[in-house]
Amino acid sequence: MKKKAGLRREFDLLIIGSGIAGLSAALTASDAGLQVAVVTKERTISRCNTEHAQGGIVFRGKRDPELLIEDIINAGSRLNFVDAVRLVAEEGPRAVQEMLVERAGVRFDTDSGGGFDFTQEAAHSERRIIHVKDHTGNAIEESLARTVTALPGIEFFPEHCVIELITNSHNSLESEERYRRTRVIGAYVLEERKERVDIIFAPAVLLATGGVGHLFLHTSNTPGATGDGIAMAFRIGAEIINAEFVQFHPTILYHRDVKRFLITEALRGEGARLMNTRGEYFVERYNPAMKDLAPRDEVSRAIFYEMERTDSGYVFLDTRLLKKTDLEERFPSIYRQCRELGIDIAAEPIPVVPAAHYFCGGIKVDLSGRTNIDGLFAIGESACTGVHGANRLASVSLLEGLVWGIRAARAAASSLQKISSRLLSSIPDWVFPAPEEEIDPVL
Repeated sequence: MKKKAGLRREFDLLIIGSGIAGLSAALTASDAGLQVAVVTKERTISRCNTEHAQGGIVFRGKRDPELLIEDIINAGSRLNFVDAVRLVAEEGPRAVQEMLVERAGVRFDTDSGGGFDFTQEAAHSERRIIHVKDHTGNAIEESLARTVTALPGIEFFPEHCVIELITNSHNSLESEERYRRTRVIGAYVLEERKERVDIIFAPAVLLATGGVGHLFLHTSNTPGATGDGIAMAFRIGAEIINAEFVQFHPTILYHRDVKRFLITEALRGEGARLMNTRGEYFVERYNPAMKDLAPRDEVSRAIFYEMERTDSGYVFLDTRLLKKTDLEERFPSIYRQCRELGIDIAAEPIPVVPAAHYFCGGIKVDLSGRTNIDGLFAIGESACTGVHGANRLASVSLLEGLVWGIRAARAAASSLQKISSRLLSSIPDWVFPAPEEEIDPVL
């Protein structure tokens, strides 16, 4: 790549990532009067994991927040941070109502009485999840993107890939800066089409870069989920915790010839059941109480054991137990996608396997998304708030991203530290590596 001198831009807040966490942060920051840059390596700001979320988002059950807190902690093997769990359970309903329903105009499905149509998913004790058919994430992402792009003070940078975070102690040419407390002051950003690396300066940088799904062979994640933000944060000294906790979703379509996609567990919430290739319903052997609505980790392990026991590469989700009209109305995307592959889910079961779905670990943050590095915030799947513990409860991730996106933007707005012109001028342009020299094979 030929080296080109890049642009140098200044903002109050740099947000890297544009899912529900990043866009809710951008909206909140704009309301606070901040000048915001939103960077994504995708072609459009709405292309992200949020867009592919199917089941729904937790709102409020009849016995919440206390029962929701209990369900989250039980699903997380009691390795959760209780303060964070209580925060998301108590602040979540207001965030959904004010940000998604009233501000972004998301039209969640309603029942015959005009209220929200609540559904239930694995490990939930009651119906508390609201949805838009089986494409809730897409509806949320499109509504947020439409709202945010109309706001003043926000500039979007699609098809821009952040290469490295900039800190005073590592990047400044002023020798004294290496002795000062490390703070983030921006990022080097590659604009691929122009083969140029720009610098975006900001006294607050918010990572909303998603998870690590594409480090695995089989995943429900979009191709952009490669752990970039987590790696960049680690390189400048941010704490990473719970990296061993990767959630596998029990039901991804098993198909040899096409990209596999998520089969929402809301189908099991409505009555579908898992059976092995011998036609036996099996989950009750592993969890007699909760059966097919056991937590994701338990169901994924049960499927794995059954695949080993029956010497098969997959199991089935028996959707024949649901009425065809219900399938077409409630799960139109899955019904259509499977039908295009020759699978009539009203007449035959769906072949499924577990796949990497969600990273429960990440960059360690506090209740406002702050990391141990001054000026650096992290939210969404790239962050570890402690909400999920060892295993995430279904439909809580969108809620966590929303709540922490709002809180982190407010925290950033209240604690901005101006970057001096001297420090700005001491940051060099990106230096492209020289071509590799030929090395004697003997060496």
